[in-house]
Amino acid sequence: MITKANEQQTEEIKEIWRICFPKEDPRYAEYFFKSLYQPENCYVYMLEDKVVSCLIRNPHAVMFNGRVLQASMIVGVATLPKYRQKGYMHALLDLVVDACAHTELLTLIQSEEPEMYRNFGFRLMYERAQYTLQRADCRRTTNFGCSYTPTAIDLLKVYSAFIARFNGFYARDLEYFVKYLNEIRAEGGKIVAYFNGKDQIQGYASLIPEGDECIIEECIYLDSMSLTKLVNAALQEKRTVKLLVSEAEDLGRIFPRADRKVYASTMVRLNDGKLFTKLFGRKVSSIEDVIRISQKPLNLNEFA
Repeated sequence: MITKANEQQTEEIKEIWRICFPKEDPRYAEYFFKSLYQPENCYVYMLEDKVVSCLIRNPHAVMFNGRVLQASMIVGVATLPKYRQKGYMHALLDLVVDACAHTELLTLIQSEEPEMYRNFGFRLMYERAQYTLQRADCRRTTNFGCSYTPTAIDLLKVYSAFIARFNGFYARDLEYFVKYLNEIRAEGGKIVAYFNGKDQIQGYASLIPEGDECIIEECIYLDSMSLTKLVNAALQEKRTVKLLVSEAEDLGRIFPRADRKVYASTMVRLNDGKLFTKLFGRKVSSIEDVIRISQKPLNLNEFA
């Protein structure tokens, strides 16, 4: 039986995450279920009063070519090992995708294995790039202008200026960044921001320690000086830094010796090509068409 989750099933769903996502930072999982998780957004497959499969549909607004589009991100797609290959997740996805198709233009899902979701109409839309950096790969700068105590307003201000260069991103507000600051702290990380000589914020980076490496999960910068300052701050934390950015951000001129790897990030399902065509005045029948009519490079950094 498929149903929406209730409060009493939260611990059961958390345990499924622990089993199915062993690489997931437990600190992030704890934060997610405490601050972001809403039972009404979670769908579960029940067998004899036991949750055996689950997924979460988080609603979001996405900016595309100057318009706000209703969308959602499907996350936490998980089935207990004992119950796999029995069609339970297929049934869950069928139901949720159908619900999405009747209420929103776009539905997103993250997966390292895109082929898993092609039969449900999802196609790869976003790719990301990972730069692996060490001390020799980045020009040295001083810490002057760097701060580890930016406010949510600071982050919103510089993010809004940065993301205006791109398309297809979540519409963020002040509340988003209040939660974002808490999320990074919950993961044992920190946010470093760079302010110019006029005390104007020029960028920020989220620094997440992971063994001997520092992961920059999000890097927002208005110029090359800002980016260099932020990466230098990360290199003071660990000897190796992994910088994650959108595939459209070619940083080869700034870090010419760094290793760059592009990987699949987010798949998207176009639910109503006719309505999309009507909204934008361009014929659209596939995700490839959506990418083609995009007026700017795509950039989506969210995981949920």
